[in-house]
Formats: sequence, structure tokens, C-alpha cells
Amino acid sequence: MTLISNLVIITLVLTSQQLRSPMYFFLGHLATTDILVSISIAPSMLQVVLEEETTIYLGPCIIQMFFFCVSETVECFILTVMSYDRYLAICDPLRYNSIMSSRLQYHLMFWSWFTGSMTSIYLAAQIYLLQYCGSNVIDHFFCDTVALLELSCLTNYIVKVEDLIISVTVTLFPFVFICLTYICIFSTVFRRSTHTGRRKAFSTCTSHLIVVSIFFGSLLSVYGAPSSVYSANLNKSLSLLYTFFTPLFNPIIYSFRSQEIRSALRKIMNRFQN
Repeated sequence: MTLISNLVIITLVLTSQQLRSPMYFFLGHLATTDILVSISIAPSMLQVVLEEETTIYLGPCIIQMFFFCVSETVECFILTVMSYDRYLAICDPLRYNSIMSSRLQYHLMFWSWFTGSMTSIYLAAQIYLLQYCGSNVIDHFFCDTVALLELSCLTNYIVKVEDLIISVTVTLFPFVFICLTYICIFSTVFRRSTHTGRRKAFSTCTSHLIVVSIFFGSLLSVYGAPSSVYSANLNKSLSLLYTFFTPLFNPIIYSFRSQEIRSALRKIMNRFQN
């Protein structure tokens, strides 16, 4: 279901002339990160649920962790870019088209993917080089960085601090930026807009705010907290929000809130029926 709904979003963005705006270009990349996290996490999650345990070697475990980190880090950046796009569209509409050019859109997405990939490579290499002894049981349904750090037989303070710094940097800073953009957006809407304009602005931003609240709320709870307050059961519960529910509900939330997506989907369905 998750793969199908996100593939539908990507297909609509690529084929529909109605969805040529920057917002839908970014939404297509957001759907790509949701597919990536689903592909990397879902198989092991299903095996753990069905068999109550599964076996995975360190190499494949690190690879899974890498793709998970890439998808989540890039999604943080894309949600931040989407908030900036909404800020320009509402607070500076006269210059929106000149600022949010195709060149800027491609640059923003390139650096989002590049930064997310490089950060994940560094983190995966650091965790791979740790020494593991004693218990080899990961109390999680996938190879999570926090769970792997707990398995290390050496208390590697430097790696734990680096992991915390990276986690806070890619979650807290984008979240603060998003909050600031929405403060500016709400200030502009209440100061300038009519009742109809306010309703349209809020309708445009509601989907993004819902996704941001769920995604960043769970991420910050898991990766922004120090290891001294680590709770395996709580982390597993919160992890379900950004590994399962967010990829599943992102396309549903945006589809229900976007008239353009619903219209483009109806056109494609009518084309197949004819």
C-alpha cells in the first residue's frame, strides 16, 4: 500500500501538467524518500513480526542503517525546503517565480540528497568500525543507529557524541527553521489576507504541518534525547511513526488536501477507463 500510493504520487508529478509547480516537484522527492525507507525497513519488520526474531549479519545491517539514515535525513531537508517554498509563495508572491526558479529547485534537491548521503556514509562508517562483543541481539525491528550503539562493547563517547550532534543538526535545526517560516506565514496571513485568502493559505499549509508535526516530533524524541534516557520499547513505538505511518499517510494526507492531485488522479483513471 505504501509503495503503491507513493508511486502514484511520483507518476502524477512526472506526467500531469497540473502538477508542474515547485511544491509538487518537492512532493515527488518526498515520496521517493518514503519508498526508500519502506524498501529498506519493511522486509525485516515483517519478518520480525511473523517470526518474532530474525538474523542479519553486520554488513547488511549497516547497509540497511545507511539507507534508512539517507531517507530520513533527506526527508528532513525536503520538508524544510517545502516550508521555504510555502513562505515565498505566501509572504513574497510577487518574487516567487523569479526566486523559486527551476535552477534553484534542482539545486535544493541535489544538496538535500548529497548532504543526506554524505552524512549517512560517515555515520555508517563510524558505527561499522565499532567493536561488538557480548550480546548480539538488537532490541528493535530494524538496524537503528541508537540500538547499534547500545551493542558496542566499548563505551565510545566520541561516536555517541558525533551521533547526537548529527541527529540534532539534521532534525532540530530544520525543525526550528520550519517553525520560523510558519511564524512569518501566519503573521503575513493574519495581517494582509481576507477571510477567503486565509482559508486558502491554511488549506495549502495544513498537509505540510501535519506531516512535519508527526515526523519531526517522533524523530526528535528518539534521536534528540541523550543515550542515558534510552528506552527500547518507547523508541520502537516512536519509530513506527516515521518508518511505517509517515510513509503510508504522506500521500494520503497530500491527496485529500490537494485538489490538483485529486483532479490529476481522476484524469488518469478516466483515461484508463476509456
